[in-house]
Amino acid sequence: MQNRALLAAFAAVVLTTASSPAYSLPGGAAREISFAAEHDSGTIIVKTGERKLYLVTGGGRALVYDIAVGKPSEQWFGKSWVSKKREHPTWTPTPSMRARNPRLPQSIGPGPKNPLGERAINLGWGAYRIHGTNSPNSIGSAASSGCFRMRNADVKDLFERVHVGAQVLVLR
Repeated sequence: MQNRALLAAFAAVVLTTASSPAYSLPGGAAREISFAAEHDSGTIIVKTGERKLYLVTGGGRALVYDIAVGKPSEQWFGKSWVSKKREHPTWTPTPSMRARNPRLPQSIGPGPKNPLGERAINLGWGAYRIHGTNSPNSIGSAASSGCFRMRNADVKDLFERVHVGAQVLVLR
Protein backbone atom coordinates (compact mmCIF):
# COMPACT_ATOMS: atom_id res chain seq x y z
CA MET A 1 0.00 0.00 0.00
CA GLN A 2 2.73 2.47 0.93
CA ASN A 3 4.54 1.78 -2.34
CA ARG A 4 1.39 2.61 -4.33
CA ALA A 5 0.89 5.87 -2.40
CA LEU A 6 4.53 6.81 -2.94
CA LEU A 7 4.31 5.95 -6.65
CA ALA A 8 1.08 7.99 -7.01
CA ALA A 9 2.70 10.99 -5.28
CA PHE A 10 5.76 10.73 -7.54
CA ALA A 11 3.57 10.52 -10.67
CA ALA A 12 1.62 13.60 -9.56
CA VAL A 13 4.83 15.59 -9.18
CA VAL A 14 6.12 14.46 -12.59
CA LEU A 15 2.84 15.26 -14.33
CA THR A 16 2.55 18.66 -12.64
CA THR A 17 6.13 19.58 -13.60
CA ALA A 18 5.75 18.44 -17.20
CA SER A 19 2.60 20.50 -17.73
CA SER A 20 3.91 23.72 -16.15
CA PRO A 21 4.55 26.74 -18.42
CA ALA A 22 8.25 26.86 -17.45
CA TYR A 23 10.41 23.82 -16.91
CA SER A 24 14.08 23.00 -16.65
CA LEU A 25 15.78 21.15 -19.43
CA PRO A 26 17.97 18.12 -18.72
CA GLY A 27 21.11 19.19 -16.88
CA GLY A 28 19.36 22.20 -15.35
CA ALA A 29 21.16 24.68 -17.61
CA ALA A 30 18.08 26.62 -18.72
CA ARG A 31 14.33 26.85 -18.38
CA GLU A 32 12.02 26.90 -21.36
CA ILE A 33 9.27 29.49 -21.03
CA SER A 34 6.48 31.10 -23.02
CA PHE A 35 7.97 34.15 -24.74
CA ALA A 36 5.83 36.65 -26.60
CA ALA A 37 8.27 38.24 -29.04
CA GLU A 38 8.50 38.40 -32.80
CA HIS A 39 12.07 37.22 -33.32
CA ASP A 40 13.55 34.42 -35.38
CA SER A 41 14.47 31.17 -33.70
CA GLY A 42 18.10 31.36 -32.59
CA THR A 43 17.95 35.06 -31.68
CA ILE A 44 19.54 35.99 -28.35
CA ILE A 45 17.76 38.68 -26.33
CA VAL A 46 19.47 40.14 -23.27
CA LYS A 47 17.32 42.11 -20.82
CA THR A 48 19.81 43.87 -18.55
CA GLY A 49 17.19 45.10 -16.08
CA GLU A 50 16.01 41.52 -15.53
CA ARG A 51 19.55 40.13 -15.65
CA LYS A 52 18.30 37.43 -18.01
CA LEU A 53 19.36 36.12 -21.40
CA TYR A 54 16.70 34.59 -23.64
CA LEU A 55 17.36 32.27 -26.58
CA VAL A 56 14.30 32.29 -28.83
CA THR A 57 13.40 28.71 -29.77
CA GLY A 58 10.30 29.48 -31.86
CA GLY A 59 6.63 28.81 -31.43
CA GLY A 60 6.30 31.45 -28.73
CA ARG A 61 8.97 29.80 -26.56
CA ALA A 62 12.47 30.68 -25.36
CA LEU A 63 15.15 29.34 -23.08
CA VAL A 64 15.98 31.68 -20.20
CA TYR A 65 19.32 31.91 -18.40
CA ASP A 66 20.38 33.98 -15.39
CA ILE A 67 23.29 36.32 -16.15
CA ALA A 68 25.47 39.10 -14.74
CA VAL A 69 25.47 42.32 -16.74
CA GLY A 70 27.78 45.30 -17.01
CA LYS A 71 28.15 47.83 -14.23
CA PRO A 72 25.79 50.76 -14.89
CA SER A 73 28.65 52.83 -16.32
CA GLU A 74 29.68 49.95 -18.64
CA GLN A 75 26.30 48.81 -20.01
CA TRP A 76 25.42 49.06 -23.68
CA PHE A 77 22.20 48.51 -25.61
CA GLY A 78 21.33 47.75 -29.21
CA LYS A 79 21.85 45.10 -31.86
CA SER A 80 24.82 42.87 -32.50
CA TRP A 81 25.54 39.35 -33.72
CA VAL A 82 27.56 36.30 -32.72
CA SER A 83 30.86 36.80 -34.51
CA LYS A 84 32.94 33.99 -33.00
CA LYS A 85 32.69 31.08 -30.55
CA ARG A 86 35.67 29.95 -28.47
CA GLU A 87 36.14 26.93 -26.22
CA HIS A 88 38.55 27.37 -23.28
CA PRO A 89 39.36 30.97 -24.24
CA THR A 90 42.33 33.05 -23.13
CA TRP A 91 41.38 36.30 -21.39
CA THR A 92 43.26 39.46 -22.35
CA PRO A 93 42.33 42.68 -20.51
CA THR A 94 41.19 45.52 -22.74
CA PRO A 95 43.20 48.77 -22.77
CA SER A 96 40.49 50.48 -20.66
CA MET A 97 40.66 47.68 -18.07
CA ARG A 98 44.44 48.01 -17.97
CA ALA A 99 44.16 51.80 -17.57
CA ARG A 100 41.91 51.29 -14.52
CA ASN A 101 44.12 48.55 -13.08
CA PRO A 102 47.71 48.48 -14.41
CA ARG A 103 48.50 45.41 -12.26
CA LEU A 104 46.33 43.15 -14.43
CA PRO A 105 48.22 40.31 -16.10
CA GLN A 106 48.88 40.43 -19.84
CA SER A 107 46.55 37.44 -20.22
CA ILE A 108 45.14 34.42 -18.40
CA GLY A 109 44.97 31.11 -20.21
CA PRO A 110 42.31 28.44 -19.79
CA GLY A 111 41.73 27.22 -16.27
CA PRO A 112 39.97 28.03 -13.00
CA LYS A 113 41.44 31.58 -12.72
CA ASN A 114 40.24 32.65 -16.18
CA PRO A 115 37.48 35.31 -15.91
CA LEU A 116 35.93 34.10 -19.19
CA GLY A 117 35.20 30.66 -17.80
CA GLU A 118 34.93 27.69 -20.14
CA ARG A 119 33.34 29.29 -23.23
CA ALA A 120 33.23 32.70 -24.87
CA ILE A 121 30.80 33.92 -27.52
CA ASN A 122 32.14 37.10 -29.13
CA LEU A 123 29.66 39.77 -30.22
CA GLY A 124 30.11 41.91 -33.33
CA TRP A 125 33.42 43.62 -33.99
CA GLY A 126 34.00 44.85 -30.43
CA ALA A 127 35.37 43.48 -27.19
CA TYR A 128 31.98 42.41 -25.77
CA ARG A 129 31.17 38.76 -25.16
CA ILE A 130 28.76 36.34 -23.59
CA HIS A 131 31.00 34.12 -21.49
CA GLY A 132 31.33 31.87 -18.49
CA THR A 133 32.87 33.01 -15.24
CA ASN A 134 35.26 32.08 -12.48
CA SER A 135 32.98 34.04 -10.14
CA PRO A 136 29.56 32.32 -10.21
CA ASN A 137 28.36 34.38 -7.23
CA SER A 138 28.33 37.43 -9.53
CA ILE A 139 25.41 36.01 -11.54
CA GLY A 140 22.37 38.20 -11.02
CA SER A 141 24.41 41.36 -10.45
CA ALA A 142 25.77 44.29 -12.45
CA ALA A 143 29.45 43.43 -12.14
CA SER A 144 31.18 43.18 -15.51
CA SER A 145 32.90 45.60 -17.88
CA GLY A 146 30.02 45.32 -20.34
CA CYS A 147 30.09 41.60 -21.11
CA PHE A 148 27.38 39.15 -20.11
CA ARG A 149 28.50 36.48 -17.63
CA MET A 150 26.84 33.10 -17.30
CA ARG A 151 27.44 30.10 -15.10
CA ASN A 152 29.85 27.77 -16.91
CA ALA A 153 27.20 25.05 -17.33
CA ASP A 154 24.83 27.63 -18.84
CA VAL A 155 27.32 29.11 -21.28
CA LYS A 156 28.32 25.61 -22.41
CA ASP A 157 24.64 24.87 -23.08
CA LEU A 158 24.13 28.15 -24.96
CA PHE A 159 27.39 27.66 -26.89
CA GLU A 160 26.06 24.40 -28.35
CA ARG A 161 22.73 25.98 -29.33
CA VAL A 162 23.79 29.23 -31.05
CA HIS A 163 25.55 29.67 -34.35
CA VAL A 164 27.95 32.29 -35.66
CA GLY A 165 25.82 34.99 -37.26
CA ALA A 166 22.94 34.71 -34.76
CA GLN A 167 21.27 38.04 -33.97
CA VAL A 168 21.77 39.52 -30.49
CA LEU A 169 19.46 42.21 -29.11
CA VAL A 170 20.41 43.96 -25.84
CA LEU A 171 17.54 45.76 -24.08
CA ARG A 172 17.22 47.62 -20.78
